Amino acid sequence: GLSKLLTGTIFCWITYSWRNVRVKEDVAEVMLQKLRDKTEFTVLATLKQERLNSGVLLSIHYAEHRYLELESSGQRNEIRLHYRTRDQRQHTEGFPYSLADDRWHKLSVAVSVSHVVLHVDCNRIYERVIENPSMDIPSDTTIWLGQRNQAHGYFKGIMQDVQLVVMPQGYISQCPDLNRTCPTCNDFHGLVQKIMELQDVLAKTSSKLSRAEEKMQGLDGCYCERSCSMNGELYREDERWTDGCRNCSCYNGTVQCETISCPPPQCPPDSAPAYVPGTCCKECQPVCLFRGRVYVEGDLKSVRDSSGNCLLFECQKHSMQRVENAPCPELTCPESEHITLTDRCCKVCRGHHFCVEGHSPSCVENSECVNLEAGSCCSCKDGYRALRDDSAYCGDIDECAEGKHYCRENTMCVNTPGSFMCICHTGYIRIDDYSCTERDECTTGLHSCDENAICFNTVGGHSCSCKPGYVGNGTVCRALCDGLCQNGGSCVNPDTCICQQGFTGKRCETDIDECTDGFVECDSRAICVNLPGWYHCECRDGYHDNGMFSANGESCEDIDECATERHSCANDTVCFNVDGGYDCRCPHGKNCTGDCNHDNKHKHNGQIWVLDNDRCSVCSCQSGLVMCRRMVCDCESTTADLFCCPECNPGLSSQCLHQNRLITYSSGDTWVENCQQCQCMSGEVDCWPMSCPPVVDCEFTQVPEGQCCPHCITDPCQADTVRNDITKTCVDENGLTRFSGAAWTKHRTECTLCQCKVRQRGSWEYTQTVGDRHTLIYCMHSHILMNVLIQTDRYTDTHLHTEWEPDTHAHAHTHTHTHTHLHTEWEPDKDRHLQKGV
Repeated sequence: GLSKLLTGTIFCWITYSWRNVRVKEDVAEVMLQKLRDKTEFTVLATLKQERLNSGVLLSIHYAEHRYLELESSGQRNEIRLHYRTRDQRQHTEGFPYSLADDRWHKLSVAVSVSHVVLHVDCNRIYERVIENPSMDIPSDTTIWLGQRNQAHGYFKGIMQDVQLVVMPQGYISQCPDLNRTCPTCNDFHGLVQKIMELQDVLAKTSSKLSRAEEKMQGLDGCYCERSCSMNGELYREDERWTDGCRNCSCYNGTVQCETISCPPPQCPPDSAPAYVPGTCCKECQPVCLFRGRVYVEGDLKSVRDSSGNCLLFECQKHSMQRVENAPCPELTCPESEHITLTDRCCKVCRGHHFCVEGHSPSCVENSECVNLEAGSCCSCKDGYRALRDDSAYCGDIDECAEGKHYCRENTMCVNTPGSFMCICHTGYIRIDDYSCTERDECTTGLHSCDENAICFNTVGGHSCSCKPGYVGNGTVCRALCDGLCQNGGSCVNPDTCICQQGFTGKRCETDIDECTDGFVECDSRAICVNLPGWYHCECRDGYHDNGMFSANGESCEDIDECATERHSCANDTVCFNVDGGYDCRCPHGKNCTGDCNHDNKHKHNGQIWVLDNDRCSVCSCQSGLVMCRRMVCDCESTTADLFCCPECNPGLSSQCLHQNRLITYSSGDTWVENCQQCQCMSGEVDCWPMSCPPVVDCEFTQVPEGQCCPHCITDPCQADTVRNDITKTCVDENGLTRFSGAAWTKHRTECTLCQCKVRQRGSWEYTQTVGDRHTLIYCMHSHILMNVLIQTDRYTDTHLHTEWEPDTHAHAHTHTHTHTHLHTEWEPDKDRHLQKGV
């Protein structure tokens, strides 16, 4: 028990506030790896905290963000769990309970998705539904023990066995007799998540099946296959055909053609290779011998007989056969221009157009007929080469591949049918068909730079650089404000912030006090209360709201203290209600004492007393009325209560330093920081979530950036929602249940994204009071003994032994086995203003 815990330990009460107890970087990273992105974990500690101390037990802190922090406030008797939500907002969950009572306690805070359970001394005290914590913890995050950071949140007292357990029902390691048979919220959440994932898969599969069925119904009676089209003809898949002197086929809906290969014909002695009309390759044709020359089938030859008559012969079946001459047309040219041809008897004029007669060769693909002096022939068009030696069939020449183009530098050659093109490279513009020059996008205005960027022309392109005072990639630049704009302000020009409504200052760092600046006029029954970026009219003492919650306090109405028995009049007087209060009146003819009733105790008229639960508040009874106020500190009096008046203690600094600014506060001063109400108490800063006015008759609410309290809005898509809470769901258009915060693509509208947004309606809370204890915590230090345990599952953990030097980085020795244990001992330098205690 306790004696074993304290054996061999000398406790030192610290009289200075500075210390630096944090886990060494490499050890912290091992710990954070276990915790990162987890949804189930438990923070355990055994502690003895000084009375009225407010301090941090464990803090996982990065920059100004607290990813996980457990705090005990003895000033307000409260345990606080600070964390960041999935939408990166800071959230604080407060549990009214006092640990700062100079007694030993076992503390356990178990988080399972959106469910938190608080145990004290193995008794379940609170159980709540909270916002889903985010354990997306960045690298270089610091783990502090017994303090929030180097300057704030000092725990005073003794701590040991600080454990971070990453497993279901981690409190079992501290209290093994507690029930562990029920599934955790994380277990149930995982089961529901799997069911919803299956529903989503089923919905997508059903959607695809439905679309497939629709397409199949549209194809009933229709046979569909891939096909190709060429020269107006339709060909089936894998069909082959001949196009001129090319063999073509249809493959995957694309026409593919290649030139016919002609093997050399092996002709007998009485024949010779020759083209036959309509063929691509030479074939063996019968030959004729006539006057010492060889002619093939179909060749014509004209001769003149002894009388000078012209006779026309044609090679037919190995012999020259005479054919009938057609009458010769009359020539229109002079006789000197007449030309005699070898294959006809009729003369023609010089320059005769043989191609139009129809006697020319059959020039087919990419070939054209050319007139000669005594006949015609086929010639390939420009950009084509002959596929046959008579040029009747021609194919395209790839000038780019063969290097037969004229494209110059900064261009790219692209082959086209019968020709080629020279395409300019990116960043260049055309001079002529073959040349391109660099384009200056900066001077022509064809650049992509932001209006607040400088354009630099480069070879083949350009670059952008943001102007001084702006940051970005050059394509997009935004103004840079030194220190950044706070409270939702927007940086519109270098060092120029436009503030959200309710804030002012160069960086929007100053809240506008609408109450003192005359912007607000509350009803006489209400008082203006300033809030960060906002305000509200709160009912004065003696009044309460009738439920309408009007903005200016008109809904405040008088409390009838007499009817509700909320008065302090003694039995010998009669209570009379007045606007905003009450009077204790003595009946006519009766001698009344003017005594008071307060907290079920009788107080004499004129009696002064100190409140039992607040030693710094003084009350007095005056003619039946009880008046209470804070104690007035008279530092010249030798009887001044130094607890309530720390400023009267010359040996104690009662001032506090602001968490993030160079501002000093005196004891009792209050301020708002990060949506928390903070107060300086005897040199210590204590902060708690600030209270917000109620929002009624409002379907959708949102907390504007830079503000702390919700406002009514009309757009449901902008409303704050309950995220990842299995008790808050939507039903989509297909009848499927969706978690709050879930997103999906709408059926048949791929560009429509839907999201389930369930607004906050409050939280369920289970509270159990143990004995008569219902107070709170906060800390500094006498001696810190900390055993930090991290468990990732029931099987594999990392054991970390850590010792702090007075300076105080942690030195760790690590080994792995089935249980993770981080043991920490820290003692301050005994020369540094210490008083030994027990």
